[in-house]
Amino acid sequence: QVQLVESGGGLVQAGGSLRLSCAASGRTFRTSIMGWFRQAPGKEREFVAGINWDKSNTYYADSVKGRFTISRDNAKNTVYLQMNGLKPEDTAVYSCAAKSRMGITTTAKLFDYWGQGTQVTVSS
Repeated sequence: QVQLVESGGGLVQAGGSLRLSCAASGRTFRTSIMGWFRQAPGKEREFVAGINWDKSNTYYADSVKGRFTISRDNAKNTVYLQMNGLKPEDTAVYSCAAKSRMGITTTAKLFDYWGQGTQVTVSS
């Protein structure tokens, strides 16, 4: 089992940057596929970025490509989301998720464990 706790959210002006962290506990973290999702008020949850267990593959939603970077430090059981060039439309609750089985995916329901989320607000 994996427990996830996000941090690093906050209020930032458009064009600014934030770095989200997701601290994981549990023996399976190092073999888990990790993902970041977000949900804005009144909208469905959407995939943001993902990374496989050995960092050999990262994948992004088109809306964040070139601005966001996902990374992980398996020694620290932590996954990060570096967000640059933030836009007001990036405002949402950001959650990290872990997927135990092999196979990258952008589908939220295929992830097994979720954090509680951290709020990111981008002002114009």
